[in-house]
Amino acid sequence: MPRESIGGRFGSDCVDKWNGVGHSGTLWETSRDDGETENMFLGEHSHSLDEKGRVVMPSKFRAGLDEGCVVTKGQERCLYVFPIDQWDAEAERVLKLPRTDRRARNYSRSFFASASNQSLDKTGRCQIPESLRIYAGLAKDVTVVGVADRVEIWDTRTWEAVAAEADDYYADIEEVLSEDGI
Repeated sequence: MPRESIGGRFGSDCVDKWNGVGHSGTLWETSRDDGETENMFLGEHSHSLDEKGRVVMPSKFRAGLDEGCVVTKGQERCLYVFPIDQWDAEAERVLKLPRTDRRARNYSRSFFASASNQSLDKTGRCQIPESLRIYAGLAKDVTVVGVADRVEIWDTRTWEAVAAEADDYYADIEEVLSEDGI
């Protein structure tokens, strides 16, 4: 990204602060001077799959996915969409799982075998391969959810059920995670 573009987008303080830092995939900023979060995937967005199995990524997610992305199976029958640099980190984590453990081998197989390199088209649409649409039960209405370092794509009805359950247990989950030191 040209220096003028960065300065204009994030302000001159950012250019001075990050001068000399190379660009490596997605720019991951946590906050700007005005308090807004940058390049972290956040929020819940309702969309529809088109007849060719494409979903429009929310406009605020597109900059994080402009270098390309990897779509793969996620937990609870959703899809994970990783920007390329985050995919590399996630792949490294999965590769460290012990090959002597059957569960780890099966997880690794499913995770990598279902993965598909994608790029957004000019209108911000991401192609979802048919096998992944079947896995996640995606037909028409989908919910695109930002989960900090990745995007999740859900069948809307499934998302509503998962989100309701998470909301019911939110306070308890936070308490347990705090007790476990996470």
